[in-house]
Amino acid sequence: MPTLTELPRWTIRTSGDQATFTPTGHEAGAPGMPRGLVLREEDLPGFAKALGEVMKLPTYWTARARAGRLALDGEPAWSAPRRDPVDGFVHVDGPCHGSGDSFTVDLADVRALRVRIAAYLHQRGFEARSGG
Repeated sequence: MPTLTELPRWTIRTSGDQATFTPTGHEAGAPGMPRGLVLREEDLPGFAKALGEVMKLPTYWTARARAGRLALDGEPAWSAPRRDPVDGFVHVDGPCHGSGDSFTVDLADVRALRVRIAAYLHQRGFEARSGG
């Protein structure tokens, strides 16, 4: 059964084994990536919170169990986030596909992405609770 979760800066729709994230309240403009995501650095704390909300859903745990093995068994699913000094956006390569302002992530890959984003925020000195 599809679910809809709304946060101040994100709308999240889960359906099947996928979550679609749509930013709210700011202009478009992030450059596209063929595989991965691109976000403004100031949007990352709110995005980390959105990932945490997805991890609270029963559908997340069902999808993760159904996936069988974790990405930790082999190559990391997500690259370390990196801020591009030219465009000012944070780029993360990984199993994510977007169209327009929305992007879709398999629920089984959410935890690994959250870990990467949290590590980036910690390294950059962001407070974990900011940016709801």
